[in-house]
Amino acid sequence: MLSYQAEQAADDWRGSPAPPRRVLVVDDNVGSAQMMSIMLTKFWKHDVRVAHDGQQALEIAQTHRPDVVFLDIGLPIISGYEVAKLLRENPEFHQTLLVELTGYDEEEDRRRVQEAGFDEHLVKPASAGSLQQLFVHPKLGRGE
Repeated sequence: MLSYQAEQAADDWRGSPAPPRRVLVVDDNVGSAQMMSIMLTKFWKHDVRVAHDGQQALEIAQTHRPDVVFLDIGLPIISGYEVAKLLRENPEFHQTLLVELTGYDEEEDRRRVQEAGFDEHLVKPASAGSLQQLFVHPKLGRGE
């Protein structure tokens, strides 16, 4: 039997006001990336791919063409800032919603996020509610 807190957390993930999207989750913390992928796939039916370094993220983005990218900053091989800049340089990703998902929330971090081309900044762990808001972001349109 689930505890009240576990049931409440599961309820937060049930239902989404947004249509399913193509999503790329990029995080060198394998467990964190896998958990987010499972939640986005199981509860909200998004088509999710996962990468654990910047180079892999760029390769997957080319074939998966994500609508939304959740991108950690501290990645091996190529930093999340550099991945964001490279995606933004490609016209095919101008409409992609780039979301920095990080453990840092300092003013300097937010400045660098904007310079790199991110649309949004989320601090880990992100709540289901804050993630739901991103999937109805104006940049994504209606998605139908």
